[in-house]
Amino acid sequence: MKKIGAEILIDCLKEQGVDTVFGYPGGYVLDIYDALYRDGTINHVITAHEQGAAHAADGYARSTGKTGVVIATSGPGATNLVTGIATAFMDSVPLVAITGNVAINFLGRDSFQEIDITGVTIPVTKHNFIVKDVNDLADVVREAFRIANTGRKGPVLIDILKNVQQTTADYEPVPPASCARKPVPESAVKDAAAAIAASSRPLLMVGGGAIASEASQEVRALAEKLHAPVVSTLMGLGAFPASHPLFCGMMGMHGTATAAKLCLESDCLIAIGTRFSDRVALNRDKFAENKTVVQIDIDDAELNKNVAVDYAVLGDVKEAIRTLLPLLGEKDDAFAQKAAAYREQEKKNAKKPELGHEILIEAARLAPEDSVVTTDVGQHQMWTAQYYPVERPRSLCTSGGLGTMGYGFGAAIGAAIGTGKQVVFVTGDGSFNMNLNELSTAVTQNLPIVILLMNNRALGMVRQWQKLFYNRRFSQTVVNKRTDYVKFAESFGATGLRIEKESDIVPVLKEAFSKKSPVLVDCVISEDENVLPMIKPGHTYDTIITEWKEN
Repeated sequence: MKKIGAEILIDCLKEQGVDTVFGYPGGYVLDIYDALYRDGTINHVITAHEQGAAHAADGYARSTGKTGVVIATSGPGATNLVTGIATAFMDSVPLVAITGNVAINFLGRDSFQEIDITGVTIPVTKHNFIVKDVNDLADVVREAFRIANTGRKGPVLIDILKNVQQTTADYEPVPPASCARKPVPESAVKDAAAAIAASSRPLLMVGGGAIASEASQEVRALAEKLHAPVVSTLMGLGAFPASHPLFCGMMGMHGTATAAKLCLESDCLIAIGTRFSDRVALNRDKFAENKTVVQIDIDDAELNKNVAVDYAVLGDVKEAIRTLLPLLGEKDDAFAQKAAAYREQEKKNAKKPELGHEILIEAARLAPEDSVVTTDVGQHQMWTAQYYPVERPRSLCTSGGLGTMGYGFGAAIGAAIGTGKQVVFVTGDGSFNMNLNELSTAVTQNLPIVILLMNNRALGMVRQWQKLFYNRRFSQTVVNKRTDYVKFAESFGATGLRIEKESDIVPVLKEAFSKKSPVLVDCVISEDENVLPMIKPGHTYDTIITEWKEN
């Protein structure tokens, strides 16, 4: 059948099962928006800014497991997506970004709002396309979704020229291609199994790849068969239940003291879907000393990249563990018992939680059980990882690789729309001010988002580093904004509440969670609430700082 390019695009999105897109209209996507309007079957969510739309598509993808889709016009519309695309790229999130551009006869002439967005995004996409011929459009869209969802997932950009959107071509629907799991080399799995069988103190380190692969059940089965303690990277939180007796918390720069001890004492580290980033490995040359390292990852570029490993298994995490399990026998639980003792001792040694920490502990207790948590980046992000137990995969959305301040609000919108669940959005006053305009989107959409704004009148994490490494020279990190966040929330049509002391926490949070619309809770905390434990960059796990001491 004959259709114009804009209509072909919408039909191809429906082929791929897309039910929701996020975006912002403009001159060079008017035909796409007209086709969306006339079709009427895809829900479109307009945000306050294209960056918010990109983060919303990301949060939608992370929380649902579906591919996020975002649309923006050319020029600044397209460039405003770049931070969101880069965030998805660093965290391996399947996302398809669709941009419009000038017509082919205006291309390369510095036309109004012309930008080479494919050139701009080469470093931060798995692949990108510029469509100059309408006859190529359908195949490009299908290929974009296939690329975004095969192997290591990630973002793909499609730039569609104006004339392509308006030109007629033949279109025939095609069922979406199935994304087969990457096969696992049998010999590599056998070698890894032999190494694990020979160990006496195996430790599972779980990363975001386990969530992307939907491998949570397999990870749990492996841990229970080996009686192996489990630690998680930030991106892996939720892949293994936080309440499970074998779970020992997050590892890395701000991980638990228990995780640090287990990493030092383990004789076999089984790294599942993780790339040993600098915030996890820290001193990568000494990180794996005196232990056998088994790394399972779908991306061969990550094997042996940051840490030298003894046994590399290239393939889908779910398939790899399924293949590995029958080759392993049960182990005794001596190392698990030691881990439990370490964990219990750490709890006994813990000081009383500070106000910000206590708010997160109570929020986790009072929020609906199936809530999704999103965060921005900074101290509040680490406190969330430390104090808000994550029980299920896809229930935490946070920017790990790029560390994007301003990510969390868009992600909260995407997660709320994608799942229909309560969302707890944890932010700091620094991050919140970057994309606070998206409160208008949350109110317009009437979304059940509770915003916990950790308000310390400072850029807390950077200030903490200045305190530790720069002799308390607080250069531009004590901002003291005069914003009344309660009034701000109310002016946008949301509910505004405030927590100033411990006795406020429970009644205010109960009121917040009783609403089914956006609520902002201004959590007034001290600028000297720190993130501990901490290991200095480039140091080893035996140098963990558990108590703050001024220089």
